[in-house]
Amino acid sequence: MIENIGTTYSAVYGDGSFEKITLGELVNKGGAAGRIFEVQEHPRLVAKIFHSLSKSSTNREKLQAMLLNRPAFSPALKNGKEFTMDDGEKYIQIAWPEALLENENGFCVGYLMPRIDLSLAASLDHFMQRATRQKLKLPENYEYRIRIACNLSSMVAALHEKGHYIVDLKPSNVYVYKESMLISMLDCDGFSIKGEKNRYPAEYVSEEYIYPEGMDQGCDEMGEEQDKFALAVIIFKLLNNGIHPFSGTPRKNSSPNLTIQERIAQNHYAYGSWADLYQAPHPYSIHDYFDKETLELFDRAFVRGLKRPTAQEWEHHLRKLIANLRHCKKNHNHVYFSSKGCGLCMMEEKLKANLSDIRKQFQNPKTIRGMAVENLTPEKIARDKNEQMKKLKTLNYISSGVIALYFLFWSLLYPILNPFAASIHKIGIGAQTVIIILIMIALHRGLNKFSRHLPLLNIPAVPITLFVYALFCLLICLFAINNIPLELFMLTK
Repeated sequence: MIENIGTTYSAVYGDGSFEKITLGELVNKGGAAGRIFEVQEHPRLVAKIFHSLSKSSTNREKLQAMLLNRPAFSPALKNGKEFTMDDGEKYIQIAWPEALLENENGFCVGYLMPRIDLSLAASLDHFMQRATRQKLKLPENYEYRIRIACNLSSMVAALHEKGHYIVDLKPSNVYVYKESMLISMLDCDGFSIKGEKNRYPAEYVSEEYIYPEGMDQGCDEMGEEQDKFALAVIIFKLLNNGIHPFSGTPRKNSSPNLTIQERIAQNHYAYGSWADLYQAPHPYSIHDYFDKETLELFDRAFVRGLKRPTAQEWEHHLRKLIANLRHCKKNHNHVYFSSKGCGLCMMEEKLKANLSDIRKQFQNPKTIRGMAVENLTPEKIARDKNEQMKKLKTLNYISSGVIALYFLFWSLLYPILNPFAASIHKIGIGAQTVIIILIMIALHRGLNKFSRHLPLLNIPAVPITLFVYALFCLLICLFAINNIPLELFMLTK
């Protein structure tokens, strides 16, 4: 389906009224669902036109449900008055449908929605980390990120109040007005929408934000719990400089390198009241400086078996935090939550110390590839090489002597054991066999251990020969002590 400038459609509003609208310039190609056009009759609206008519009936039902069940967003306030843009217009917080669009054949081809000026906003992703904020010249004030978290919680709470769920809630799908820190959301037709009789499910969800119980679910099965989990992840990242609550440092070098979503599925939350066995917190995390109640809410959000906080709970808590923030005396962009002090200052000092150590190491290295710099002269290298060759020869002599004594011991094993033959015979062949097995296990481990120190044992054939020879000598002793006739083996003929 191809649309051109000047194409006319019928706009049908929630109250049943309608009007003709005409497409203007193409604003952008949109996403997977459709393209965005200006509307000649309404400069402050845009038209989203679907790529295909294959879901015309379903799209119509979903859009009608959205028109009849609109969420109510509280107006942004500043000094007790409604917060507006410089031109006096209200901030558009969500691109919720205003009317569905029909073509001349009665097919639902798209919908009208408020026009959001994205030049005044930036993706929430860009607010997470300091390097990106500086590159895009976004505000560095930490309080702003808390306000973003609060405004996002407020929006999610308003949607939940009407029974709608975002499902694919992630920072790249959320925009933030750079002046006011208010939230704006697009592509609302992709939400899970509650209708009068039916639910119209979401179509997409993104890894790193999927709640553990949702790993085996489809988008049509996800709802409020998915939103509550994803919202808590975003709040954690906003408060903790972009660190994901399920990222961290594996405690063992041998541990598998799990993806973030795999860590979520296995409940590896490293920032809670209980230590995680798989990973330790990120070294630059400031979660220890969070308010006690904040940490408890994160525990509820991420620890298995606890009841996740609602969006409304987060909104109330974050408003309380904002009202009681303490301003840092060292850096005007920093604020903190408790008597523990400023976590941002702590993190920056730790980062500077680590960078200083790395810089000193590069400027005045003490070792290169594990060798001390002062030992890298040609004379020292040649002397070390000669010493290593002497040491190797000495170890080879020792290895040869040890191997000779080894063969001598096993060769004399029967004469050594013969005086005790009667006692050994009494314990029975079964017990003797068990003892032989234990001896061979110990011998195998011993050969592996000593092979690190004796060069000759590093030749694969040598330890195998030593092992087989010892087994052969033990079997001879077993037959001799128990008077087992050799004719027993003739039964196989």
